[in-house]
Amino acid sequence: MVSEYEIKKQICDIGKRIYDRGMVAANDGNISVKISDNEFLCTPTGVSKGFMTPEYICKVDAKGNVIQANGNFKPSSEIKMHMRVYEQRPDVKSVVHAHPIYATSFAIAGIPLTQPIMPEAVIALGCVPIAEYGTPSTMEIPDAVEKYLPYFDAVLLANHGALAYSDSLLAAYHKMESLEFYAELLFKARQLGGPKELSNTQVERLYEIRRQFGLSGKHPADVCARNKNGETSCHNCGACNLPKTEASDSDLVAEITKKVLASLNK
Repeated sequence: MVSEYEIKKQICDIGKRIYDRGMVAANDGNISVKISDNEFLCTPTGVSKGFMTPEYICKVDAKGNVIQANGNFKPSSEIKMHMRVYEQRPDVKSVVHAHPIYATSFAIAGIPLTQPIMPEAVIALGCVPIAEYGTPSTMEIPDAVEKYLPYFDAVLLANHGALAYSDSLLAAYHKMESLEFYAELLFKARQLGGPKELSNTQVERLYEIRRQFGLSGKHPADVCARNKNGETSCHNCGACNLPKTEASDSDLVAEITKKVLASLNK
């Protein structure tokens, strides 16, 4: 079993990686790891993620209350966002929040990362929606993120950054790294005239490969309502910010009917 000290060292290593790769500036970003049902290790506020040592790392409970912290170190105010992920996703063991340049640029522009442009991104990430803007350190961000957690393993934060989570610290970091790489490729492909997207058939074959690999997490290959009904997956359907369900379809029909009747009665 890995000791808490070793996990703290791993958090510091991942912090240095995201700092060295330019995914955070100054004291931005935060990382957490679940070590038991009510114990979590997390990075402190006001500290550069590129220069941490194990004694910097704090321990909190499931409510974000401090269990242990050295000196003047205290948990990031964004720990609320992490706790919401753990609460809604029991399979998640680690959360990474950063401000990678390309992914954050898409978040600022209001463009979700949904275009199927390369096999690895389709298999590993699926779609990456944008959670509505929330004021940092408040409950607005956890509330905005919550509705996407059952469907996706990474989320862009409007005008803020990106959030990735998985069943291990390294896997959560890799999702963040893949997310940024995907965003950079998409940005550059658009400058070259626009990406040539994979076809629906090609996407479905990649989804089948993912299912054969038995990859963990949430992904359109497993949770897309359309896909489960034998229809074409919702990948890049334009509704990634509102996960598609049968209920949402009926609500839409009802709303359209209401508007048509209202116009006829005028």
